Amino acid sequence: MAMTVRLPEALDRRLEEIARDEHVSKHALLLQAAEALVERRARSAQVQAAVDFVLTHDAHLLDRLADA
Repeated sequence: MAMTVRLPEALDRRLEEIARDEHVSKHALLLQAAEALVERRARSAQVQAAVDFVLTHDAHLLDRLADA
């Protein structure tokens, strides 16, 4: 899907520098950043689900540990 992104000049310049340093296009750099954001959010959701599971299924153990 085609998309136009308008960036503030300072951000655009910084992205140009990073892309040049990484030897990739600015387009590729933005794709990498978008993929990293999606992965980070998915990982956060998994961690939160695991914490919720432990807090609900092991609440009695956590209470016993708190009293120890």
